[in-house]
Amino acid sequence: MTQPSLLAISDLHVRHPENRAFVERMRPEHPGDWLLVAGDLGEVFADVAWALETLSRHYARVIWTPGNHELWVTPDDPVQLRGEQRYLRLVELCRSLGVLTPEDPYPVWVGPGGPLVVAPLFLLYDYSFRTPTADTGAQALEQAYEAGVVCSDEFLLHPDPYPGRAEWCRARIVATEARLAECDPELSTVLVNHYPLLREPTDILRHPEFAQWCGTELTADWHLRFRAAAVVYGHLHVPRTTWHDGVRFEEVSVGYPREWQRPGHPRTVPRRIFPEPGWGR
Repeated sequence: MTQPSLLAISDLHVRHPENRAFVERMRPEHPGDWLLVAGDLGEVFADVAWALETLSRHYARVIWTPGNHELWVTPDDPVQLRGEQRYLRLVELCRSLGVLTPEDPYPVWVGPGGPLVVAPLFLLYDYSFRTPTADTGAQALEQAYEAGVVCSDEFLLHPDPYPGRAEWCRARIVATEARLAECDPELSTVLVNHYPLLREPTDILRHPEFAQWCGTELTADWHLRFRAAAVVYGHLHVPRTTWHDGVRFEEVSVGYPREWQRPGHPRTVPRRIFPEPGWGR
């Protein structure tokens, strides 16, 4: 590339040796390339630290937002911090590496397609992506248990000090909405979140009961309200480009080896968000 790119990737899951190997091989095409990392680097704190340190050595700027897996507390992880304390420790880690987080001032991309405010978001979910036959979150959760489709967050992602993940989500929505409202109204944005901001991308899921762990209806108009030139997300493990209200949505996940090793799966390289969409290299 003769000009820098704004690149994105998510769901690297480096506990898998095959995934760790291609993270070790990842390199920018231009010394000015930025890399957006939309969550789920790993489940163990040390794995997340390794991945962020590795990527930050090669890319001009790395911008991270957490997925659900970074917030898990597994029995084999020496770091047993839960909920908000775990998230804040991850923020401290990022800052020690020069990696930007949702708690830092939003940077402005001035390369091709810019200037654009790049806004990493940490929003979680509130069980509002329910199936049509579920009137409440409790009913949706009951349906998931009956179908045998229950996200491991229910056992590993603790919301402390909030009473539940939905309450933590709503607190994050309020704080993030205020920050986005303060952005320069003359600039478009790139919104980066682990979860899709809209319900529609989850329609592709094989098990619709899983959608309740994939976002919140409270962000359904954010791509319009906050002037998004592109929205980047992961979590679904279905890498693709879709358009909603004229805005480009990029699902940039890699996923597990059993997924990306299937014939026809996009290569495990970052997605080019700007200067133009398309798989890198």
